[in-house]
Amino acid sequence: MLENQIHRAQNVNSVHTDSRKQSLYFPEDMLQEIQTEANRQDRSLSWIVQQAWKLSRKDIRKFPSINDVETVQPKSE
Repeated sequence: MLENQIHRAQNVNSVHTDSRKQSLYFPEDMLQEIQTEANRQDRSLSWIVQQAWKLSRKDIRKFPSINDVETVQPKSE
């Protein structure tokens, strides 16, 4: 009975979440660090990356976009 309740709860939650798969590429040392932290917290890599994004997105949005950076024109002699 409890197993059925858990299964139903997971199905209800999955309706509200978007679980599209996406490949992300990390440098080997960064990936190892994320994996170590995921193991320490007994969480998935995905959960760790999602939490990192939630904590840092306000700061990341302050970064200029590639279109905001002024291009430097070479000096003509």
